[in-house]
Amino acid sequence: MSHTALEYAIAAALANVVGAAAVTWRAKWSVGALDVLVALAAGFMISASLTDIFPDAIAHTGRAGAVAALLGFLLVHLSQHTLAPHFHFGEETHEVSEMVSVTALVGLLLHTFVDGVAIASGFHVSAALGTLIFVAILLHKFPEGLAISSLFLAAGAGRDKALYAAIALGCSTILGVVLTDALGILVTYGLAVSAGVTLYVGASNLIPEFQGKREWRTQFAFFAGCGLYFLSRAAVGI
Repeated sequence: MSHTALEYAIAAALANVVGAAAVTWRAKWSVGALDVLVALAAGFMISASLTDIFPDAIAHTGRAGAVAALLGFLLVHLSQHTLAPHFHFGEETHEVSEMVSVTALVGLLLHTFVDGVAIASGFHVSAALGTLIFVAILLHKFPEGLAISSLFLAAGAGRDKALYAAIALGCSTILGVVLTDALGILVTYGLAVSAGVTLYVGASNLIPEFQGKREWRTQFAFFAGCGLYFLSRAAVGI
């Protein structure tokens, strides 16, 4: 196992916890700043998926990789918007049931597990790709942790349970890295599945959070996220 991949997964997991802490500890944070971060992450993730993750997956696994990418895309939709229809990246401001919060957590556990798979799979290709995938994942970890913890609070759970939910997401990411080297199928198809998941999260989870808003900073941040990806790509030598 790449120690760097594991260290990056731990850093990403901590970002989940920091996002939860912003809600559970009543820290002051700006809704506008969160929108900008979400938009930036969307641009970066979509660029990463279409420019490098998907092409590298196809280069390694061919047409089977394309099918695996589609499967990853469909699995996220199933887990986050079919089995758990009430979920969005942002603070939950309406009262929800405990079942809603639990099903959302289950859906996100699948997504965060693939985050870990993506980091590990990227490092199997190159350190540069692994680093880029890590940054793409890190950018949406804060709003992800914030979202799940606020959902638990809206369902009537205490602060401890809300924080534990985010910790569970972080642990799932770490588990994804650990199991990628242990399971041959993840070594072979992990990058392809990650391509579909990354594209879905960027295009179907993050973009809807800000696309209807007229705030120019948010819209600019999306395109800046795309540009930031290509600057990062040049910086790591791809």
